[in-house]
Amino acid sequence: MIDADFMCVGEFYAMQKKPVIGILTYGRRDVVVENFLYDDYYASPSQYVDAVRNAGGVPILLPPNEADLTDWILLVDGFVFTGGTDIDPTLYGGNPNHPNLLAVSPERDKTEMDLIARIMEIGTIPSLFICRGMQLLNVFYGGDLHEHIPDVYDPDIHRGDDGLWTVQPVEVDRGSNLFDVMGADHVRTYSGHHQGVKRVASRLKVSAVAPDGMVEGLEVIGHPYCLAVQWHPEVSAATDDSQQKLFDGLVAACADLV
Repeated sequence: MIDADFMCVGEFYAMQKKPVIGILTYGRRDVVVENFLYDDYYASPSQYVDAVRNAGGVPILLPPNEADLTDWILLVDGFVFTGGTDIDPTLYGGNPNHPNLLAVSPERDKTEMDLIARIMEIGTIPSLFICRGMQLLNVFYGGDLHEHIPDVYDPDIHRGDDGLWTVQPVEVDRGSNLFDVMGADHVRTYSGHHQGVKRVASRLKVSAVAPDGMVEGLEVIGHPYCLAVQWHPEVSAATDDSQQKLFDGLVAACADLV
């Protein structure tokens, strides 16, 4: 027989529970740190964790190769798909021998594609897809990618001259869920990607574009909270309210379901 006091404590905890946000980590060999005892690392930049905490959520890191994604679904209220390696071109009919292809992570591709399938099957789990995450969402639904932006866009405004970070303006569609969340139709973003969405999958709607026309935002048609951005909102979330609102909105959407 279950003790009544235990039930009261459980009910109180359920009422006070903060949303748990799962942050997908890099693959085990995506981050190289020299150490004679440790060869591999599952890692994530701390800004993702900070942005989730500042939004009132409880962040947990989810590494690839989980045997049963049901455990994640039961544990987590919402997900953040993060940046990282290139997506395997064979998943979208691309060229696996492209000279500018960077590292790929098959284990991560598979885990995250399987997780997206579970999320979309359930249909109500709030999720935020960032950079690589947005590209993977498009590939999942049958879209494809530009394997190297400089092949088709000149100049390349999506990376700095050193091939790393740059700050660029993005225009947000005022009729999109993304606009409703960010509260702005023009935002400054931190970007550092050499690939981008080419053909948009039919299940997705474009919600933001760069000055050169590159897709910068997508959302799943008919999903209550499934937003994707090509830039990195976590980088400036601590100082830019419009970027932090992406994480605030995610946690708030999860709180409504807890």
